[in-house]
Amino acid sequence: MVKASGRSHTIEDMKPPRVSLHSFPDVVLHAPEIAVKKHPHYGFAKGGDILAADALVADMANTDCIPRLQALLEGRQVELVSVHALEAEGVNEIPAAFAKLLSVWLGSPSNESIVQSNTVGHTGASGFQRLANQARFFGQVMAGRHYLVIDDFVGQGGTLANLIGFIESQGGHVVGATVLTGKPYSAKLAPDAALIQSLRHKHGQELEEWWRQNFGFGFDELTRSEARYLENSSDAHTIRDRLIAARLESGPANSSGPPAPIDPSDAV
Repeated sequence: MVKASGRSHTIEDMKPPRVSLHSFPDVVLHAPEIAVKKHPHYGFAKGGDILAADALVADMANTDCIPRLQALLEGRQVELVSVHALEAEGVNEIPAAFAKLLSVWLGSPSNESIVQSNTVGHTGASGFQRLANQARFFGQVMAGRHYLVIDDFVGQGGTLANLIGFIESQGGHVVGATVLTGKPYSAKLAPDAALIQSLRHKHGQELEEWWRQNFGFGFDELTRSEARYLENSSDAHTIRDRLIAARLESGPANSSGPPAPIDPSDAV
């Protein structure tokens, strides 16, 4: 057992719960990536400056997105859940500031009890580093309640998928997701059935079994960008070796306890 933020975790807790995102609506993006990352307050906000985060969000959040967000809510009472992530520079305050502003715009309360329980260092990370170092969450979810999840950026979509999976595994219902910025093609979390079939055909069933053993979910629970990244990789052995290397490079800093194991002895 390992301890994290006052509760005990087993190795199985290290594997983030995922759900199928096949019918999940597209993530609502507010601003172009280059505009956000070149904003004078961006670096300070990522490093933990709350005032800088408020200023960045005030400039970059787009009121034109409000109708799309309201359509996701469908008049339901919804709680906003932002990703609380520890970056190399400090606590990333952008998601919390974004949630605070959206709470005013949408008239919905923020849930601050659900937090990320490990450090993954996804900012500037490679695709394999993102895949190997999965974000995990804990906190209070009310069964039957509806939630809108919020982050500052979507790349492969794994962090959002893991937050959605955590909430759904605790009996909550996630109605949608919104981010300040990200890759436009990554706004579609829902995987493409043909892409998943191609991934399985190219790399074989053994890789999916290895993936499920190490990460706790199968290819059907991948995001579209994650599936595309794996499908574009040359072969199953390369995928396995790159993931093992990325996980070993991250070391214990990736977790609030010992890093979740990826067994290099497992053959693919």
